Amino acid sequence: MTLLSNPAMTPLTSFPLNGVSGGSAVASVPEASEEELARLAEASERLEKATPQEIIAWAVENYFPKLTMATGFGPEGCLIIHWLAKIEPRTALFNLETGYQFEETLALRDRIAERYGMVVELKRPELSVAEYEAANGGPVYKTDPNRCCFDRKIKSLQAAAVGMKAWMSGIRRDQSPDRARAPIVGWDKKFGLVKISPLANSTKKDIWRVIMAENVPYNPLHDQGYTSIGCWPCTRAITFGEDERAGRWSGTAKTECGLHTLPQQD
Repeated sequence: MTLLSNPAMTPLTSFPLNGVSGGSAVASVPEASEEELARLAEASERLEKATPQEIIAWAVENYFPKLTMATGFGPEGCLIIHWLAKIEPRTALFNLETGYQFEETLALRDRIAERYGMVVELKRPELSVAEYEAANGGPVYKTDPNRCCFDRKIKSLQAAAVGMKAWMSGIRRDQSPDRARAPIVGWDKKFGLVKISPLANSTKKDIWRVIMAENVPYNPLHDQGYTSIGCWPCTRAITFGEDERAGRWSGTAKTECGLHTLPQQD
């Protein structure tokens, strides 16, 4: 397998990190050169038929120790950690701890640490939930969920990206129309990092088959109808026949927190 060189990046420029409407902060993030974008596109095409383990190994070989992984402790993230424990357990792992996560989600972090010896660092916003709600006259998730996600997730990932060259995510193309366009490897403009999605070509059935076969720890809320788990105020169990992400921001037009939103095509 031909290895990809580390990113050759142009000087820092200002780029709005509002992957969701409502975010207005602007931060300086690196931009990729045209040459680097072409190399990433070539690598992504070459990895289309690779297994998730091969993609993870490629990511480690090219970017470790400047490689990190964000996980919300969904089944996909848990499975990637399961494989990372064998490929490179020193990979930096983090979770965007908004302060609104389910107790079961945070308990899963402890189970993962016990099973693999890999501690997922909690990245928290500057303001606690109490401080944030006091400053905004109450829960922002009720009045402007886009801004809540921006303030308590997007900004935290921006901080977590400092010093890193690439990050891995557990998104799958079959999860939503927007994610259907996700490359295996690409440039994430919002955070100035190479983004690697080892499970982009996998299906929900693929994920759960391995989890069950290899006894991978997972969130017990999945057994209660919660197919996609985020913050408790904006997550519900789904009913029969609903899309697996129907329980996120139910009753609104919102479908993504903004971490994985791709630029709109012309």
